[in-house]
Amino acid sequence: MSQKMRAVQIGAKGSPLELVEKDMPEPGPGQVRVKVEACGICRGDNVTVAGLSASLRYPRVPGHEIAGTIDALGAGVTGWTKGQRVGLGWFGGHCGVCEACRRGDFIACSKLEIPGIAYDGGYAEYMVAPISSLASIPDDLASVDAAPLLCAGVTTFNALRHSGARAGSLVAVQGLGGLGHLGVQFAAKLGYETVAIARGKEKEPFAKKLGAKHYIDSDNEDIAARLKALGGAQLVLSTITDAKAMSRTIDGLGYGGKLLIVGVARDPLEVTPGQLVGGHKSIEGWYNGQASDSQDTLAFSVNTGVKPMIETMPLERAAEAFAKMMSGQARFRMVLTMG
Repeated sequence: MSQKMRAVQIGAKGSPLELVEKDMPEPGPGQVRVKVEACGICRGDNVTVAGLSASLRYPRVPGHEIAGTIDALGAGVTGWTKGQRVGLGWFGGHCGVCEACRRGDFIACSKLEIPGIAYDGGYAEYMVAPISSLASIPDDLASVDAAPLLCAGVTTFNALRHSGARAGSLVAVQGLGGLGHLGVQFAAKLGYETVAIARGKEKEPFAKKLGAKHYIDSDNEDIAARLKALGGAQLVLSTITDAKAMSRTIDGLGYGGKLLIVGVARDPLEVTPGQLVGGHKSIEGWYNGQASDSQDTLAFSVNTGVKPMIETMPLERAAEAFAKMMSGQARFRMVLTMG
């Protein structure tokens, strides 16, 4: 008789999240079974909950910010051991043969597998994953802190370190939410002259506590004018989902400055060619990272003291935790624990 586990799943498209008992999965060749200790809740989980991907098959267990320990090894697995602490995020496997994979850019794989979408994710006591998706978790990092770093963390850290901005450059982080509160910490620890941009003067002390040297209240200040007064931003990392607000930063870029977007907005940006041509400015998007990037993010976080601000809830309250995240009431990342 198969061993049982608890999981929270979507039974069919349009169905609510429900706590169920399922058979414990067995790892296949090249896979491991992970005993989940913590799973972050991300806005990307709504792809599964709302049925936003044509490739989805139900029932499906959401969750792609997963931290735990290896519980069982599939055939042919080497380099990983039972009991080892591991995590995985948005990157859950790649095909190895598409153009992006052939160039080593696995996160851009045309057949990218995402935990909780391509296969059952971390809203469960156990899940199975390919070894290509795994990142080792440092001993000094708690699983509840590691989980959000495996998506929100790697997205902001990886974007900043590949942006081309050098230590000492003026770098602004737009937004102080789930992504932004990590982005400000990473920017400060990477040695940038860090500017936080958010709505409301009351958020300034919090931004400064995270490491920002400057604060811009986007409700009451001209963002571009303030950035220009500071010398012009080499980089604006935008973590928000408001395209108009993103557009307000462009004229605040300095020579060779870049607007780097990690927040996904539905509306188009408002920009003229002249805004970019003068001063060699650019707009670029950034998309998460592969397993090695996640591992670098975890290591950097431990070494520099970067931590997500989290609220935990037990697995059985997953629907409540998901709703709190989607409503924008989470401060700042919701994390499920298995108990």
